[in-house]
Order: sequence, then C-alpha cells, then structure tokens
Amino acid sequence: MQTGTIIEAAQTYVATRYQEYPHPNLVYHNLEHTQQVVAAAEQIAAHYRLEEKDLLVVYVACWFHDLGYLMGETKYHEEKGAELAREFLDIQQIPANVQEQVTGCIMATKMPQNPHTLLEQIVCDADLFHLGLKDFKQRSKLLRQEMELTTGAEIPAAAWNRSSLRLQEEHHFHTAYCKALLQSQKEENITKLRSKLEKQEGKKEEKEEKAEKKEKTESKKAELTTPEKDKKKEKEPKPGRGVETMFRTTSTNHIRLSSMADSKANIMISVNSIIVSVILGVLFRRLEDYPNLIIPAILFLATGVITIIFAVLATRPNVNVGRFTKADIDSKKVNLLFFGNFHKMSLEEYTWAMKEMMKDSEYVYGSMIQDIYHLGVVLGAKYKRLRTSYNIFMFGLIISVIAFVIAVLFFPVKN
Repeated sequence: MQTGTIIEAAQTYVATRYQEYPHPNLVYHNLEHTQQVVAAAEQIAAHYRLEEKDLLVVYVACWFHDLGYLMGETKYHEEKGAELAREFLDIQQIPANVQEQVTGCIMATKMPQNPHTLLEQIVCDADLFHLGLKDFKQRSKLLRQEMELTTGAEIPAAAWNRSSLRLQEEHHFHTAYCKALLQSQKEENITKLRSKLEKQEGKKEEKEEKAEKKEKTESKKAELTTPEKDKKKEKEPKPGRGVETMFRTTSTNHIRLSSMADSKANIMISVNSIIVSVILGVLFRRLEDYPNLIIPAILFLATGVITIIFAVLATRPNVNVGRFTKADIDSKKVNLLFFGNFHKMSLEEYTWAMKEMMKDSEYVYGSMIQDIYHLGVVLGAKYKRLRTSYNIFMFGLIISVIAFVIAVLFFPVKN
C-alpha cells in the first residue's frame, strides 16, 4: 500500500470535486479550509511521529471531513463525507479496518466532538485548530458570512459573538500538543470576544435605559396623583442597571478566571502524565544498566507526580451539604444562587425559597454579593495550588536536569 500515492489521490479527488461543483455560498467550508485542516493535521502528526498507515487515516479523513457540505445536506455533512471517503478507499482497495478508522475520524468531528483514539483526536484538533490562532476573528467572519448566505437571514453581531464565545468556552483541545501550543492564544481570543460582547450589550442596555427614562418622564404626572405613590417615592431606590451590570461583569470575570485556571491545570496534568509515563515505561527499564541515573530519575518522577497532585487539587470540586431549612430562608442565611446549597432539595421547596427571596431585594443582592465573595475565595485557593504546582514543576525540572548532568559527567557507568 503506497501511502503517499493514495494521499495524493485523495487530494486530487477532493480538489476536483470543488472544481466540478462550485458552491458560491461556501465561503468558509471550501477547499482552502480543507487545505488548512490538512496542514494543521500534518503539524500535529509530525509531533506524534505517526506510522504510514496512521498518516493515511489522518490525511484522508481531513481531506474528506467537510466534503459533505459540497455533496450533501449541511446537517449531515459528516455522514456524507464518511460515505464519499469509503467509496474512494474502495476504489483504492484499502482494507476495511483502515476504512473504519477513517470513518471514525470523520464522525468524531461532529459537534460536540467526541474522539476516542489518538488519530480521532488529531483530526478533531486539526478541524478546530483556528480557535487557538490569531486569525480566529477573520475565520469567524467567513463562517458568519457563509451562514447568512445559506440561511438567507442576517445574523446580528451580538448574537453571533455570543454563539462564538459559547463555542470557544465549551470547546477544548484533545491532544496534549495542541493544549500546550494553542491554549494561551485561545484564552486571549476568548478575552477579546467577551470584551467585545460586553461592549455591544452595554450599548443595548444604554438604549433601553434611555427609552425607560423617556417613558418615566411621560408618565410622571400620573405617578404623582395619589398620596400612596408619593410614599413609594420616599422609599429607598433600588439599585440601577449600573449595579446589575457590575454584578454580571464581576461574576463573568470570576468564571473566566476559574476556566483559565482549570485549563492551566489540565496542561500541567497532561504534560506531567506524559513525563511520568515515559519515565516508568522507558527509563526505569534501563536503570539496571545505568545505576548512576537512579537518583535523577527518582527526582524527575517525584516532580511529575507532585505537580500532578497539586494540579488535581486545584481543580477538584467541593460540594456543600445541599440542603436548607425554612429558618435559613427567614433569616436570609442561605445563598440560593449557589447550587451547593440546594442540590438535594425538591423542586417545590426550591421554587418556594426562590419566590421568598425575590420578594426581598436586599436578600437578592445580598445573595449575589455572597456568590461573588465565595467565588473569589475558591479562586484564591485554586490559583494558590496552581502556582504551587507550577513552582514544583519549574524547580523540580531544573534540579532533575542538573542531577542528570552531574550523574552523566561525574559518575559515569564503568564498563
């Protein structure tokens, strides 16, 4: 089986289809996008040094993964792409087990992505490689333009940015290589997108506030007609939109910081898991021949294990009792906005408690303050453990490398 020849044939097959069936609406899912996905797959595959058979699976899957947009319905483009790939591989007389692997890789790209093997993970990460690149904004514009052309309806900027932000926050890279390479830029893209969305929503709120003020001015005479309404005027004013925006922005920032901490912890876990696996699987087998490397190997292994422990501690969730009493509601002691305080209560009990809380604006805003405070406390502990994990990894790595150098130079193995 000549891998290079078959991959070139797949490239020619797909390029020919795009030439024979031009689709002006596909400004994103076109041949250029497919070529970018193949290039990304080539970069990832080079890191993992795949064998020829595995390279064939990855490349063919990437060439065919979006061909269904051109040759079938958009909703089922993965199924159509897998079908076209099987037909092509049948002509090339490729074994059935390889065809199944190609099909699995293409179907794994169906959102939400669910890869099970390394080859499927590589194809999935190559497909959404642009989420961690600086030109994410330009590619997002092309995708929005394609959806507007396809549906025939204009998509508001705020709605599109909201869906793009949701995609970025829900998505995660599967291979350790992409996590280490792209996660930082992806988080920067999320921050920019969130900032842009907040500005758009702020302008919308400003327009609504102006309309509300105008409505209040027009009805001012009617509001001053009775003594009862005069008494209502004397009551302490409720917090305005500015305060509500402050609460929303602060909560969003806390959640974003928590997500960033989890991502950084996942990177440390992935990297050190690979290091520990290599040490246990390869290096320890050779220690009998190289006894001078025992201490450096143990130092390196201890660094990886302790780093993983602190990274896991940083992401390990804590859940409260999950119950409250009527007395807690009456005394305003329980925060109903945090799931840990009510997850064991029935829907009827929680509904009653929420209605009681909504009757008292002081209770509502007090709960929001508690929620932000406790989020901050959790974030403080999470980042402290994460910092410890990074420090252990950094200093442990330095000490381990120095130990290896000393062992090799000053305590060589005597033949």
